[in-house]
Amino acid sequence: MLYPDAPTIFLALLLDVIIGDPHWLPHPVTAIGRLIGALDRGLRRNWLNERVAGVILLLLVGIAAGGSVWLLLRVLGVLAPLAGWLAAILISSTCLAARSLHRESARVADAVAVGDLPAARRYLSYIVGRDTDQLDEPEIWRAVVETVAENTSDGIIAPLFWLTLTGPVGAMVFKAVSTLDSMVGYKNPRYLRIGWASARADDLLNFVPARITALLLVMAAPLISRSVSKAARIALRDCQKHPSPNSGHPEAAAAGVLGVRLGGPASYGGVSSFKEYLGDPLEPVDGCTYRTMIVLMYISTLLMAAMCIAAVTCLRGFRVPFA
Repeated sequence: MLYPDAPTIFLALLLDVIIGDPHWLPHPVTAIGRLIGALDRGLRRNWLNERVAGVILLLLVGIAAGGSVWLLLRVLGVLAPLAGWLAAILISSTCLAARSLHRESARVADAVAVGDLPAARRYLSYIVGRDTDQLDEPEIWRAVVETVAENTSDGIIAPLFWLTLTGPVGAMVFKAVSTLDSMVGYKNPRYLRIGWASARADDLLNFVPARITALLLVMAAPLISRSVSKAARIALRDCQKHPSPNSGHPEAAAAGVLGVRLGGPASYGGVSSFKEYLGDPLEPVDGCTYRTMIVLMYISTLLMAAMCIAAVTCLRGFRVPFA
């Protein structure tokens, strides 16, 4: 169960799609977040060079996350192989976020649908980094579509990629780096130096998955009666316009498939910014656009899962780990 296998990948994804991350169930990200907060405070007090502290923070969190999973699965594999395999499935499922992304974005969409923009802005603030308190309805729809497109890569395709390559241990290390980036990877005075290593590590680990996600979104176009050629053209034309080295790829691909324009003005921490436009404004960004984006997310997830299961089956065969 320490190594990637087809049954674990399939069942982990199935578990995530069916139940996601229930709020009542302890989640590894919560523990990782608390560790990051404690180490951040401690390293700031004891390290004069915040860049070095940032490297130490990255290493400690990554080793703690991956090491704890390795130790747990190793011990269970010796004492109770079936329990170890079930633990591997559960741990792997916590690294995926398809159901959570759908559920949290749907809260925003449902609030907009009934005209409750204050609630929509509040729910949106839970899943995006931009300021949401002044957004009007079109801006809310744009933000939620952008975050679903981006997190299709960060929260689903990338964890599946690393789960396939490295098993549950590597998937949890990826999740730890992703959590680090979301907590300390900001370009502001507080985190610019101590968060740089985590931000660069996240960029590196998402480099290939982001481009795979763009390809999957384009491949999904004909399944929703959209043009592959138009989607591919927009994806190739606009993928480098985003300030992130990775986020522009899935967002540009999504814009091309949906026939909408993403990007534009936004505010972060009270500071206004402008991201270059991605895609062409052939259709409005609205509730229909959001629902189609969710369909694209699930299609891309299924395509990626099929590729991952096929690859692992070819390399290692289809076998139950504890058998």
